[in-house]
Amino acid sequence: MNRSEFQQKISESDKPVIVDFWASWCVPCMRAKPILDKLAREYNDKIIFLPVNADNSREILEQFRVFGIPTVVTLRNGKEVGRITGAQNEVGYRSLFEALANDREVKVSLTPFDRMLRLGAGAAFVMVGISTSNWLVVGIGAILAFLGMYDRCPIWNAVSGMFRRS
Repeated sequence: MNRSEFQQKISESDKPVIVDFWASWCVPCMRAKPILDKLAREYNDKIIFLPVNADNSREILEQFRVFGIPTVVTLRNGKEVGRITGAQNEVGYRSLFEALANDREVKVSLTPFDRMLRLGAGAAFVMVGISTSNWLVVGIGAILAFLGMYDRCPIWNAVSGMFRRS
């Protein structure tokens, strides 16, 4: 699909759009494909689902600044309102479809595994940094730990919400 065909499909749509950037050689994409196809059929009356082959659509990837696949981008009125990079389980993708179909804020939450991995890695970096008096490593650990809980931080939500509105 080229850029003009893609823009035409988005602009003609009176429904929200979910774009799946995938490639045939991408194993996580092939794992996510049956889930996304199932949800696309289930929400067919409320959402337009556009699978975009990353190998054949470089212009579209550049337009959306897609650097990794699989990436699923949600659009409402032609504007991006959500994005997931990396394969998700059905629950993760369903929450995306559900929010978009019901005109709610599209919010992608971390899985418990991802949250624990980030918090654990951050704590490990902080401990190593403190024991070696390397404050750069402590800072990296603090950032990793923050990435494990930023979606639940009320200050982060307030500040990022101000930037989304402008």
